[in-house]
Amino acid sequence: MSAEGGTTAILAALAANVGIAVTKFVAFLLSGSSSMLAESVHSLADSGNQGLLLLGGKKSKRDATPEHPFGFGRERYVYGFIVSIVLFSLGGLFALYEAYHKYHESRLHGGAITSWQWLPIAVLLASIVMEGFSFRTAVRESNRSRGSRSWREFIRSAKAPELPVVLLEDFAALIGLVFALIGVSLTLITGSGVWDAFGTGAIGLLLVTVAIVLAIEMKSLLIGESASPRARRRIEDALASTDGIERVIHAKTLHLGPEELLVAAKLAVSPGSDAAAIADAINRAEAAVRATEPDMTLVIYLEPDIDLGESAVPPEGATGVPPEGATPATPAAAG
Repeated sequence: MSAEGGTTAILAALAANVGIAVTKFVAFLLSGSSSMLAESVHSLADSGNQGLLLLGGKKSKRDATPEHPFGFGRERYVYGFIVSIVLFSLGGLFALYEAYHKYHESRLHGGAITSWQWLPIAVLLASIVMEGFSFRTAVRESNRSRGSRSWREFIRSAKAPELPVVLLEDFAALIGLVFALIGVSLTLITGSGVWDAFGTGAIGLLLVTVAIVLAIEMKSLLIGESASPRARRRIEDALASTDGIERVIHAKTLHLGPEELLVAAKLAVSPGSDAAAIADAINRAEAAVRATEPDMTLVIYLEPDIDLGESAVPPEGATGVPPEGATPATPAAAG
């Protein structure tokens, strides 16, 4: 997924949400509709979220430092996680609170929309159109890297947070606008503000659900995900097919950021190889790996070893750290 595509989708969503938030809030002030207030806060939260995503993208481009030798690529995941928190609290929980408040108010005083009755409907219909353009932009940019994956697989497997976040936000915004439109319409028809409260509550539940999904995905990226199965196969095949490498004993990958990948592998070489031949094989293996992932920034560490058979492969989950008191192994060669 290109960073440019994510930025395009973010800017489109930001432009739409700023205008929509102002329009909805004016409609709330004139009509008193709680659905309009919840939707205006939702759009305001989305605008702030897009600003956070842009900030995270900018901060992730800083050069590596001695304290952070692998760079700041994961800043984008940090800000993606903050987005989920903002969406949960400022968007979802506020809407649920407003629904609770509006419901009790309507039970006591009716809560009907008595002024500017047509305005919320007009604003919501216009907002659906503007939000639809933003959502279409996010879909178009996502399709460039989604390939044959379903939308669910794309959101679950994407390593760059921007497009999944914007996709889910825009989708939630469109559904929330429909909920608000239903609630406001029924309130105007029946004269009861209970329907407006129900619409607001539905918006809150929707935003809380989307925020939880985003938090789960961002948490996984923050902890550290490997390369995709296809990328891992390409890397291992490139290593195994290199002249001078007998087989891949084991290999591990880790995303240091959406476009940064750490590759570490132990490679079996012939017992009769001299140091120069091993160094040449390691260099060829590194070049082969880089050729398989030309769009990624790769950090590669390759360790040559004598093939002792399957017993040389560490068990699943092994860290490779020798027990206390063990004799240190020979330093690994790094490409």
